[in-house]
Amino acid sequence: MPPRKKLKIVDIKVSCSNCSLADLCLPHGMDMEDVNALDQAVKRLPPLQPGQHLYRTGDPGRSMYAVRSGCLKTYCTTEDGDEQVLGFTLPGELVGLDGLNNGQYVSNSIALETTSVCNLPYDQLENLCQKLPALQRQVMRIVGKEVANDQKMLMMLGKRSAEERLAGFLVSLSARYKSRNLSATEFNLPMSRQDIGNYLGLAIETVSRLFAHFQEQKLLTVNRRAVVLTDLERLKGMVEGCQLGESAIS
Repeated sequence: MPPRKKLKIVDIKVSCSNCSLADLCLPHGMDMEDVNALDQAVKRLPPLQPGQHLYRTGDPGRSMYAVRSGCLKTYCTTEDGDEQVLGFTLPGELVGLDGLNNGQYVSNSIALETTSVCNLPYDQLENLCQKLPALQRQVMRIVGKEVANDQKMLMMLGKRSAEERLAGFLVSLSARYKSRNLSATEFNLPMSRQDIGNYLGLAIETVSRLFAHFQEQKLLTVNRRAVVLTDLERLKGMVEGCQLGESAIS
Protein backbone atom coordinates (compact mmCIF):
# COMPACT_ATOMS: atom_id res chain seq x y z
CA MET A 1 0.00 0.00 0.00
CA PRO A 2 1.24 3.52 -0.71
CA PRO A 3 2.06 5.56 2.41
CA ARG A 4 -0.70 7.81 3.72
CA LYS A 5 -0.23 11.37 2.62
CA LYS A 6 0.96 13.66 5.39
CA LEU A 7 -0.94 16.89 5.89
CA LYS A 8 1.13 19.91 4.92
CA ILE A 9 0.95 23.22 6.72
CA VAL A 10 -0.25 24.95 3.56
CA ASP A 11 -3.14 22.47 3.37
CA ILE A 12 -4.01 23.12 7.01
CA LYS A 13 -4.22 26.86 6.46
CA VAL A 14 -6.61 26.41 3.55
CA SER A 15 -8.86 23.76 5.03
CA CYS A 16 -8.97 25.02 8.62
CA SER A 17 -8.40 28.73 8.25
CA ASN A 18 -11.87 29.59 9.59
CA CYS A 19 -12.26 26.65 11.98
CA SER A 20 -12.40 27.30 15.69
CA LEU A 21 -11.26 23.72 16.32
CA ALA A 22 -7.75 24.56 15.19
CA ASP A 23 -6.23 23.40 18.48
CA LEU A 24 -7.82 20.00 17.96
CA CYS A 25 -7.38 19.70 14.21
CA LEU A 26 -3.77 20.75 13.88
CA PRO A 27 -1.63 18.31 15.90
CA HIS A 28 1.67 17.67 14.15
CA GLY A 29 1.88 14.31 12.41
CA MET A 30 -1.83 13.90 11.66
CA ASP A 31 -2.51 13.00 8.05
CA MET A 32 -5.41 13.86 5.81
CA GLU A 33 -7.37 10.72 6.70
CA ASP A 34 -7.09 11.53 10.42
CA VAL A 35 -8.23 15.10 9.94
CA ASN A 36 -11.15 13.89 7.83
CA ALA A 37 -12.12 11.43 10.58
CA LEU A 38 -12.20 14.25 13.11
CA ASP A 39 -14.18 16.43 10.74
CA GLN A 40 -16.79 13.68 10.36
CA ALA A 41 -17.36 13.69 14.13
CA VAL A 42 -17.84 17.45 14.36
CA LYS A 43 -21.37 18.80 14.02
CA ARG A 44 -21.94 22.42 13.01
CA LEU A 45 -24.94 23.72 14.93
CA PRO A 46 -27.30 26.52 13.85
CA PRO A 47 -26.20 29.91 15.22
CA LEU A 48 -27.28 30.82 18.74
CA GLN A 49 -29.01 34.16 19.14
CA PRO A 50 -28.18 36.57 21.99
CA GLY A 51 -29.73 35.29 25.20
CA GLN A 52 -30.09 31.71 23.90
CA HIS A 53 -28.56 28.95 26.01
CA LEU A 54 -26.19 26.37 24.58
CA TYR A 55 -26.80 24.22 27.67
CA ARG A 56 -28.05 24.61 31.23
CA THR A 57 -27.09 23.17 34.59
CA GLY A 58 -28.32 19.58 34.83
CA ASP A 59 -28.47 18.99 31.08
CA PRO A 60 -26.83 15.73 29.97
CA GLY A 61 -23.12 16.39 29.43
CA ARG A 62 -22.64 14.64 26.12
CA SER A 63 -20.44 17.08 24.21
CA MET A 64 -17.81 19.76 24.31
CA TYR A 65 -18.26 22.76 22.07
CA ALA A 66 -15.89 25.03 20.17
CA VAL A 67 -16.90 28.60 19.41
CA ARG A 68 -16.49 29.50 15.75
CA SER A 69 -17.73 33.09 16.05
CA GLY A 70 -19.37 35.23 18.71
CA CYS A 71 -19.03 34.85 22.46
CA LEU A 72 -20.50 32.68 25.21
CA LYS A 73 -20.84 33.47 28.91
CA THR A 74 -20.55 30.62 31.39
CA TYR A 75 -22.27 31.10 34.73
CA CYS A 76 -23.85 29.30 37.64
CA THR A 77 -26.71 30.23 39.95
CA THR A 78 -26.17 30.36 43.71
CA GLU A 79 -28.57 28.96 46.29
CA ASP A 80 -29.91 32.47 46.75
CA GLY A 81 -30.73 32.69 43.05
CA ASP A 82 -27.88 35.08 42.22
CA GLU A 83 -25.84 34.71 39.06
CA GLN A 84 -22.09 34.09 39.28
CA VAL A 85 -20.18 34.58 36.05
CA LEU A 86 -17.50 31.92 35.59
CA GLY A 87 -15.96 33.03 32.31
CA PHE A 88 -16.32 34.01 28.68
CA THR A 89 -15.58 31.82 25.65
CA LEU A 90 -14.24 33.48 22.50
CA PRO A 91 -13.80 32.05 18.96
CA GLY A 92 -11.38 29.15 18.92
CA GLU A 93 -12.01 28.22 22.55
CA LEU A 94 -13.80 25.25 24.09
CA VAL A 95 -16.67 25.11 26.55
CA GLY A 96 -18.56 22.26 28.18
CA LEU A 97 -15.65 20.40 29.77
CA ASP A 98 -17.59 20.27 33.07
CA GLY A 99 -19.90 17.72 31.44
CA LEU A 100 -17.08 15.18 31.73
CA ASN A 101 -17.38 14.97 35.51
CA ASN A 102 -20.61 13.10 36.23
CA GLY A 103 -22.46 13.16 32.92
CA GLN A 104 -24.19 16.48 33.59
CA TYR A 105 -23.23 20.09 33.04
CA VAL A 106 -22.77 21.94 36.32
CA SER A 107 -22.91 25.39 34.71
CA ASN A 108 -24.89 27.35 32.14
CA SER A 109 -23.61 28.65 28.82
CA ILE A 110 -25.44 31.51 27.10
CA ALA A 111 -24.75 33.50 23.94
CA LEU A 112 -23.87 37.17 24.46
CA GLU A 113 -24.13 37.83 20.72
CA THR A 114 -24.93 35.80 17.63
CA THR A 115 -22.65 32.80 18.14
CA SER A 116 -21.76 29.79 15.98
CA VAL A 117 -20.44 26.64 17.63
CA CYS A 118 -19.22 23.19 16.68
CA ASN A 119 -20.41 20.18 18.66
CA LEU A 120 -17.95 17.38 19.39
CA PRO A 121 -19.68 14.47 21.19
CA TYR A 122 -17.64 12.95 24.00
CA ASP A 123 -18.21 9.35 22.92
CA GLN A 124 -16.91 10.02 19.41
CA LEU A 125 -14.03 12.07 20.79
CA GLU A 126 -13.05 9.20 23.08
CA ASN A 127 -13.08 6.74 20.19
CA LEU A 128 -11.00 9.06 18.03
CA CYS A 129 -8.46 9.65 20.80
CA GLN A 130 -7.92 5.90 21.05
CA LYS A 131 -7.16 5.79 17.33
CA LEU A 132 -5.31 9.10 16.99
CA PRO A 133 -2.59 9.59 19.62
CA ALA A 134 -1.82 13.09 18.36
CA LEU A 135 -5.41 14.15 18.95
CA GLN A 136 -5.34 12.65 22.45
CA ARG A 137 -2.24 14.67 23.29
CA GLN A 138 -3.88 17.85 22.07
CA VAL A 139 -7.01 17.23 24.13
CA MET A 140 -4.92 16.59 27.24
CA ARG A 141 -2.95 19.77 26.56
CA ILE A 142 -6.14 21.79 26.28
CA VAL A 143 -7.56 20.39 29.51
CA GLY A 144 -4.27 21.06 31.29
CA LYS A 145 -4.22 24.63 30.02
CA GLU A 146 -7.74 25.21 31.30
CA VAL A 147 -6.75 24.01 34.78
CA ALA A 148 -3.61 26.17 34.82
CA ASN A 149 -5.51 29.25 33.69
CA ASP A 150 -8.22 28.71 36.32
CA GLN A 151 -5.51 28.64 38.99
CA LYS A 152 -3.99 31.88 37.69
CA MET A 153 -7.37 33.58 37.72
CA LEU A 154 -8.05 32.47 41.31
CA MET A 155 -4.72 33.95 42.35
CA MET A 156 -5.52 37.23 40.67
CA LEU A 157 -9.03 37.51 42.08
CA GLY A 158 -7.84 36.66 45.57
CA LYS A 159 -4.80 38.90 45.85
CA ARG A 160 -5.16 41.75 43.40
CA SER A 161 -6.66 45.22 43.74
CA ALA A 162 -9.66 46.34 41.72
CA GLU A 163 -7.39 48.18 39.25
CA GLU A 164 -5.18 45.13 38.80
CA ARG A 165 -8.18 42.86 38.26
CA LEU A 166 -9.57 44.98 35.44
CA ALA A 167 -6.10 45.44 33.94
CA GLY A 168 -5.56 41.66 34.03
CA PHE A 169 -8.92 41.10 32.38
CA LEU A 170 -8.08 43.47 29.52
CA VAL A 171 -4.56 42.06 29.10
CA SER A 172 -5.98 38.54 28.87
CA LEU A 173 -8.53 39.60 26.26
CA SER A 174 -5.76 41.31 24.31
CA ALA A 175 -3.66 38.12 24.27
CA ARG A 176 -6.62 36.00 23.20
CA TYR A 177 -7.53 38.30 20.31
CA LYS A 178 -3.88 38.50 19.24
CA SER A 179 -3.62 34.69 19.12
CA ARG A 180 -6.48 34.75 16.60
CA ASN A 181 -4.61 37.22 14.35
CA LEU A 182 -6.93 40.01 15.44
CA SER A 183 -5.94 43.36 16.88
CA ALA A 184 -4.48 43.11 20.36
CA THR A 185 -5.28 46.74 21.12
CA GLU A 186 -8.63 47.46 19.45
CA PHE A 187 -11.69 45.30 20.06
CA ASN A 188 -15.31 45.33 21.16
CA LEU A 189 -16.28 43.91 24.52
CA PRO A 190 -19.06 41.35 23.93
CA MET A 191 -19.86 41.33 27.65
CA SER A 192 -21.54 44.08 29.66
CA ARG A 193 -19.97 46.11 32.47
CA GLN A 194 -22.24 44.20 34.84
CA ASP A 195 -20.91 40.85 33.59
CA ILE A 196 -17.32 42.06 33.91
CA GLY A 197 -17.94 43.24 37.46
CA ASN A 198 -19.69 40.00 38.40
CA TYR A 199 -16.78 37.97 37.07
CA LEU A 200 -14.09 40.10 38.72
CA GLY A 201 -15.94 40.45 42.02
CA LEU A 202 -16.46 44.19 41.56
CA ALA A 203 -19.53 46.41 41.64
CA ILE A 204 -20.67 47.70 38.26
CA GLU A 205 -20.06 51.24 39.54
CA THR A 206 -16.46 50.30 40.31
CA VAL A 207 -15.96 48.88 36.82
CA SER A 208 -17.35 52.03 35.21
CA ARG A 209 -15.19 54.21 37.47
CA LEU A 210 -12.07 52.20 36.63
CA PHE A 211 -12.68 52.47 32.89
CA ALA A 212 -12.98 56.25 33.31
CA HIS A 213 -9.82 56.30 35.46
CA PHE A 214 -7.86 54.23 32.93
CA GLN A 215 -8.96 56.62 30.21
CA GLU A 216 -7.79 59.61 32.27
CA GLN A 217 -4.44 57.85 32.73
CA LYS A 218 -4.25 57.39 28.94
CA LEU A 219 -4.14 53.62 29.29
CA LEU A 220 -7.11 53.22 26.99
CA THR A 221 -10.00 54.92 25.28
CA VAL A 222 -13.49 53.53 25.57
CA ASN A 223 -16.74 54.29 23.75
CA ARG A 224 -19.55 52.07 24.99
CA ARG A 225 -18.12 48.59 24.30
CA ALA A 226 -15.43 49.68 21.86
CA VAL A 227 -12.03 49.67 23.59
CA VAL A 228 -8.63 50.85 22.36
CA LEU A 229 -5.69 49.92 24.58
CA THR A 230 -3.43 52.92 24.08
CA ASP A 231 -0.74 51.75 26.52
CA LEU A 232 -0.81 47.96 26.62
CA GLU A 233 2.66 47.73 28.18
CA ARG A 234 1.61 49.77 31.21
CA LEU A 235 -1.46 47.59 31.63
CA LYS A 236 0.76 44.50 31.50
CA GLY A 237 3.02 46.05 34.10
CA MET A 238 0.07 46.37 36.47
CA VAL A 239 -0.36 42.60 36.54
CA GLU A 240 3.27 41.48 36.52
CA GLY A 241 3.82 38.41 38.66
CA CYS A 242 0.34 37.13 37.84
CA GLN A 243 0.43 37.04 34.06
CA LEU A 244 -2.58 35.45 32.40
CA GLY A 245 -2.60 32.98 29.55
CA GLU A 246 -4.41 33.60 26.28
CA SER A 247 -7.54 31.80 27.52
CA ALA A 248 -7.28 32.57 31.21
CA ILE A 249 -10.89 33.70 31.34
CA SER A 250 -12.49 31.27 28.99
